[in-house]
Amino acid sequence: MYTRTQTRKVMVGPYQIGGDNNVIIQSMTTTKTHDLKATLEQIKQLQEEGCQIVRVAVLGINDAQALKELVEKSPVPIVADIHFNHKFALMAADAGVAKIRINPGNIGLKENTIAVVRKCQEKKIPIRIGINSGSLPKKIVEKLGWTPAAMVEALGEHIKILEELNFYDIIYSLKATDPLMAIEAYNLAAQRWNYPSHLGITEAGSLLNGAIKSSFGLGHLLMQGLGNTIRISLSEDPIEEIKVCKRLLNALGLYDNIVEVIACPTCGRIEYSMNPVVSEIEKFVEPLHFPFKVAILGCVVNGPGEASHADVGIAGGNKGGIIFKKGKIFKTVPQEMLVPELKEIITQAYNEYKKIK
Repeated sequence: MYTRTQTRKVMVGPYQIGGDNNVIIQSMTTTKTHDLKATLEQIKQLQEEGCQIVRVAVLGINDAQALKELVEKSPVPIVADIHFNHKFALMAADAGVAKIRINPGNIGLKENTIAVVRKCQEKKIPIRIGINSGSLPKKIVEKLGWTPAAMVEALGEHIKILEELNFYDIIYSLKATDPLMAIEAYNLAAQRWNYPSHLGITEAGSLLNGAIKSSFGLGHLLMQGLGNTIRISLSEDPIEEIKVCKRLLNALGLYDNIVEVIACPTCGRIEYSMNPVVSEIEKFVEPLHFPFKVAILGCVVNGPGEASHADVGIAGGNKGGIIFKKGKIFKTVPQEMLVPELKEIITQAYNEYKKIK
């Protein structure tokens, strides 16, 4: 099986995807692409949250025509999402997009495919082949059913088309709404090809359900050493996709540019209102992008020991509490000063980090 570090390297804008490179975070805009103001605003918000590559839908000629200006003004590489109409793919390539998502077997005549491939070769633009479990070719389903094997068979047909044209700057995805189906499909594909993979669970759902399904399916694959770029698909503001994605990667040791807030589940020993403190600190650290861990605990009984791996933490009481660093008591303060003192320590750490960087 070809693991993450054994895959080919493919350039998407300034990012090299594949090999021993980091897992790249992606999302997709929900705006109409031809609405440049709204689309650029959403892309900027995504980039500020930590998104590295953004995909946009190209549904009509007005979207295709907007790509040139969008590419010029976007702070991150743009991927053009195209279905069926090869002319939009040609326009996207000429507009300078960083990648095209198109299935070469779905754009009609062979000469259409050849034209798109030649254009991508000329412009050095990679192609993502995106297979979805819900839209498999009828002939393959009749042969193999709605199965992971059918997904991989469909992927193989598209890859063959590109390889016969000597095109190898390929990234693939095998998205299913069932995480188990996606896991098996990606495993089967990794046994056959060394192209980098784009991980995703399609139609995952709302924030709670989607985050759980995606974290299970994609977390399993990432732990196996698979996946070079990732999108968490949610029926939410795409900003939420980036938040979930970063936290998933952070939990797996694949991303370290967030402030992680950990908190105990509370129990009968708690003597102060801890939940509002957790919410306040999470909101405070959200715009701070640096590797730092904060622990918020309900009492002083087990606090320092339970969060000894945190950079800083607090444990409250009915009259006062303690602040500790790396599990060792730093100071004791009145209850009302716990949060202000904690914020000050976090801010100092962030400022020190920026000086180093």
